[in-house]
Amino acid sequence: MKTISGTLTVFAVTALAGLAFAAGGKDSKKGEDLFRQHCMACHADGGNIINPAKTIGKETLKASGISDWKGIVKVMRNPGPGMTKFDVKAVPDKDAKLIAEYILKTFK
Repeated sequence: MKTISGTLTVFAVTALAGLAFAAGGKDSKKGEDLFRQHCMACHADGGNIINPAKTIGKETLKASGISDWKGIVKVMRNPGPGMTKFDVKAVPDKDAKLIAEYILKTFK
């Protein structure tokens, strides 16, 4: 009985981990799609066509004091000159977080 119980436990944990991974993959794809829709025109390949010194790569973000998704969303909500402002109507909070997480994961 212990072997069957142990096997079932391992199976259940593995299945749940697989579901969590699949869900994360779906969010990542949605973040990419949202980035393409709202950000890609100015930030293709992590660059910046308006101000080339302000890319969205990790080092540039870090130099600007941005180290997590919240910092990116803050800039989306209240950007500097030259960047489109993305309020909650334009990009809901959940979508803004997905975009920010995609940026952090994608651009070095």
